[in-house]
Amino acid sequence: MSTTDAGTDTQEPLRVSILAQRGYLVASIHTALDDSQLVRFQRDLMEQIGWNRARGVIIDVAALDVIDSFASHTLRSLAAAARLRGAQTVVVGIQPSVAIAMATWGLALEPAHTALDLEEGTALLDDLVGR
Repeated sequence: MSTTDAGTDTQEPLRVSILAQRGYLVASIHTALDDSQLVRFQRDLMEQIGWNRARGVIIDVAALDVIDSFASHTLRSLAAAARLRGAQTVVVGIQPSVAIAMATWGLALEPAHTALDLEEGTALLDDLVGR
C-alpha cells in the first residue's frame, strides 16, 4: 500500500492509499481533500491505471462526511477517463448522510457505479469486467 504524493514538489502528500489487487486498484481516501488535492488524486489514479494495467478501480470514500459538487464532478470525470483507458470505476462507502445530501443537491456519480462496501464493489467489478 502506498500513499500518493506529488513527486518532487513541496506539496504535502495526499492522504489516499492506492493498492493494486487482482487486476484492480483500490483507492481509499482517508480524509477530506481540497479541490487541488482532488485534481492531484485524479491525475495520480489515472497514471496508476496505466502502470498497473488495471481493469477496474474501487474508490473508497467511507471517511468522507461531505461530497460536494466539485468532488462529485471530479469522481464522474475520473470514471469517464478510466473507462476510456479500459477500466470500470466503483465508488464504495458513501455514508447515509452524504447520500441524502447528494440526492437533495442533485449530485450523481455516473458513469461511476456505486456499491455499499469493498466486498460488494469487488463483486460488481467482477461482473462488469466479465470475471
